Amino acid sequence: QQGLLQDRRVLVIDQSAKNSNDRTWCFWEKGQGFFEPVLHKQWENIWFHAPGFSRNFSVSPYRYKMIRSAAFYAYCRERLQADRVEFITVTVQEARAENGQLHCKLDAAATTFRAGTVFNSFPPEIKPAQGKSIDWLQHFKGWLVKTETPVFNPGEAVLMDFRVSQLAGTCFVYVLPLDNQHALVEYTLFSGALLEPAAYDEGLLHYMRSQWPGIAFSVEETEFGVIPMTTRQFPWYANGMFQIGTAGGQTKASSGYTFQFIQKQSAAIAAALRKGALSPDAPVGRASSRFRFYDKVLLTVLEQHYLDGSRVFSQLFERNSPARIFSFLDNETSIPQELALIASLPTIPFLKAAWQCL
Repeated sequence: QQGLLQDRRVLVIDQSAKNSNDRTWCFWEKGQGFFEPVLHKQWENIWFHAPGFSRNFSVSPYRYKMIRSAAFYAYCRERLQADRVEFITVTVQEARAENGQLHCKLDAAATTFRAGTVFNSFPPEIKPAQGKSIDWLQHFKGWLVKTETPVFNPGEAVLMDFRVSQLAGTCFVYVLPLDNQHALVEYTLFSGALLEPAAYDEGLLHYMRSQWPGIAFSVEETEFGVIPMTTRQFPWYANGMFQIGTAGGQTKASSGYTFQFIQKQSAAIAAALRKGALSPDAPVGRASSRFRFYDKVLLTVLEQHYLDGSRVFSQLFERNSPARIFSFLDNETSIPQELALIASLPTIPFLKAAWQCL
């Protein structure tokens, strides 16, 4: 942001040029956001589906928003166009900072930069679980499909559709229509391990055929992603670097949502830099202990098979508005609001999990 750089030069190191649609970010937000100019699509209404329960919801005062990465990257580069910002495209094998210097192993070569402040977003290594840590994954594959005839309602997104097999874990599909013939269809799982590559395609193909039987379609783009859903607390400062993004614990353990938490942390970091108050000893953007506890309880319910994930989310949406759920998942609710939401869930499984997490 302007005013932060002053006479300092900023170096951005990334392993790719970031000029393609290699991923899609979806998030809910109230009002106008910072990335409003590059929104690809937004929805005011969502569907939730599960066996025995389907409902169309208004998400007001939120909107469910989509950003495609090519537009996002271009927008960020345009905002950062300045002599003081330089982009380097190279693979970083290792990095550490000490005594004002950033030591990097770039591809096969070792390079040292002078650096007053270093931010690292390199994904953390998740080692085998120890103690009471839960290390699950949100993994997904998406197809951008085009149907031969119009079948989609572009004004309504499917946030979660649990009418798919649950044998491999908590599994759902979301459908984000761009127009009446194009949609991003994502096959998503919460589980402890990845599937075989072909299984994601099989899941997507089965869903398309079951929901739109006899409708021919083509796949125009694909994407695949893995997001850690872990109860571990990542450090704010390590190896002489401030940890940001997933590396800094900005992925919510119980949902895998990350994008908006990164924006909140980035704003807080910018405010700390303006005040000269950025410190290794004062974590910025860390979730409170009670929200981390809630995340751990839900993951314990799923990991221990106290309750099927489909039933958890079905009951959540049957008894609460999307606005209340979104606020809770954003870590923005008060304790009375949280207690009301928790009371809408099955008591015994969550009490067992809560006791186990203490």
